[in-house]
Amino acid sequence: MKIYKSTTPGRRQMTGIDYKKVLTSNKSEPYKPLVLPLKKKAGRNRGRISVRHQGGGHKKKYRIIDFKQDKFNIPAIVESIEYDPNRSTFISLVRYQDGERRYILAPDGLKVGEEIIMAEQAPLKTGNRMTLKNIPVGTFVHNIELYPRGGGKIVRSAGNYAQVTAHEGGSAHLTLPSTEIRMVQEKCMASIGSLSNAEHRFVTIGKAGRTRWLGVRPTVRGSAMNPCDHPHGGGEGRAPIGLRRGPKTPWGKQAYGVKTRKRKKYSNKFIVRRRKKKK
Repeated sequence: MKIYKSTTPGRRQMTGIDYKKVLTSNKSEPYKPLVLPLKKKAGRNRGRISVRHQGGGHKKKYRIIDFKQDKFNIPAIVESIEYDPNRSTFISLVRYQDGERRYILAPDGLKVGEEIIMAEQAPLKTGNRMTLKNIPVGTFVHNIELYPRGGGKIVRSAGNYAQVTAHEGGSAHLTLPSTEIRMVQEKCMASIGSLSNAEHRFVTIGKAGRTRWLGVRPTVRGSAMNPCDHPHGGGEGRAPIGLRRGPKTPWGKQAYGVKTRKRKKYSNKFIVRRRKKKK
């Protein structure tokens, strides 16, 4: 972690990631053939705000990440570990033996110059990718497919990992970061290891301006609004919520603790144990 000197009130509590110690790319620019322009939406759909508190922020370029990693049995050399403004974990530029380069999510401990491979069965080494049926119980995995050859869909953010806890009836039981235990087909692929930049969760933003750089606009409390703008608004001074059925969203629906998952969701049958509630 990088701890700043308290030269200003905003710097006093601020912390960040020391990228110089982690990133290995000699160039400040990403690999151009794998970069696309990224148009800002600012939380709007057809001009109407569909997601509040979005807008502004620093200009970004999108890095094309290979979530499928479908070049089987072709070794690849790690060329660099780079920062990606579109995700919390770091990414790696790998070069395959046939000369093609791709970006992948960088697992913790992966070093420049190491060789990785994607295969049905591969050595149990950080960065390698194989089918779940060939991964032993207790192994940490990330970038996991939910359907064979569908590309990694879950466990893709900084410091995260799932643990293989059992193999049963053609399915692997995975303990996810949320503590949920879920069945995934053994034909699905997963990468070995936990993801990089685990310190991301400990970063203290420090000042409002830094949040604006990230594209997050200010949030106004409902209790600070007028009654016509929010169910919590109005009253003299610091008034309580004052609603019989608890807190509400700006549109009058119940908030906090309300279950939003559909009762008959198709994936319910794959969940062995739901996530533990936070105390």
